[in-house]
Amino acid sequence: MPLVVAGTSHRCASVDVRERLAFAEADLVPAAARLRAAGIVNEAVVVSTCNRVEIYGAGTGDAAAVARNVRAFLAADRAFAADIVPVTYLHSGAAALEHLFRVVSGLDSLVLGETEILGQVKKAYSAALAGGHTGGELNRVFQKAFNVAKRLRTETQIQRGNTSVASVAVELAERIFDSLSGHDVLVVGAGDTSEKTARALRSRGARSILVSNRTFDRAAALAEELGGTAIRFEDWEKAFSRVDIVVSATGAPHYILDRPRLERLLQVRGRRPLLLVDLAVPRDIDPVVAGLRDVYLANVDDLQAVADTAAQQRREELARCEEMIRQTAAEFSEGRRFGPFGVRSPAS
Repeated sequence: MPLVVAGTSHRCASVDVRERLAFAEADLVPAAARLRAAGIVNEAVVVSTCNRVEIYGAGTGDAAAVARNVRAFLAADRAFAADIVPVTYLHSGAAALEHLFRVVSGLDSLVLGETEILGQVKKAYSAALAGGHTGGELNRVFQKAFNVAKRLRTETQIQRGNTSVASVAVELAERIFDSLSGHDVLVVGAGDTSEKTARALRSRGARSILVSNRTFDRAAALAEELGGTAIRFEDWEKAFSRVDIVVSATGAPHYILDRPRLERLLQVRGRRPLLLVDLAVPRDIDPVVAGLRDVYLANVDDLQAVADTAAQQRREELARCEEMIRQTAAEFSEGRRFGPFGVRSPAS
């Protein structure tokens, strides 16, 4: 039963493409069900984060053909009318296994060695498992991948320095404000990424953290943990005059902050610099607001430049990690029908 993966990531597609292909969290399991109902694969796990959208599958027949069919499903399911081939990749057999190992270990991430992706993939896999969309093949593959990620964390130094999107976002804030002391932060959306960013901001000296979320109880719980203040989602505009940093990572399908709205809000702030960090995909903040005076906007792609400056030490460990992954994938593939090790499906 060949293992395949079809997907896109920050390496081959811009954020505007990724947000068109993204799945809402609530749609990950239904998407796996649709894929299986189409008869393309027997097992499926759908992963969708701010930096990647991937479908892992196990099916029958020619692996390269199965991978192409999974990619065609992705385009059709997301109503992606443009040519999807240049902005996606396909892997099959042991190469798909190796790719998964790299992903969960943070080697394919925007921030080399980051740990958030491991939790995100675990969550996606657990949802697919609970929904009955995985079986013997994907269960073994994903469990092995999680074991590999643990090994790399403990046996190498790939996670030295800033290893998360949240920590890099904080570093960007410090570049603009020098110090976070005396600055108030508004976090819109209380999911995993928002929580990690809020904690990092607090630990680096932010004066106060305001948390707003569509589910107020979640905002209140996070605010309490951080010694901050919860704000109802419909009221977050009222706090805008006091904040200097806004971190947004909601699951909204549309912009929650566009230029007309921001222009109105800026009138109550004066000429203080404002940093907007948009960690959502689809994006929460209309990119045209970057043209406003005293406004600095960064999205997930913009964080790459900051990540690069902090990644040199981790790059020194990259070759060692890659060799561990190649060796483990080869050993795991032995005796299984994943196909010849290292053979990737053609891109089209």
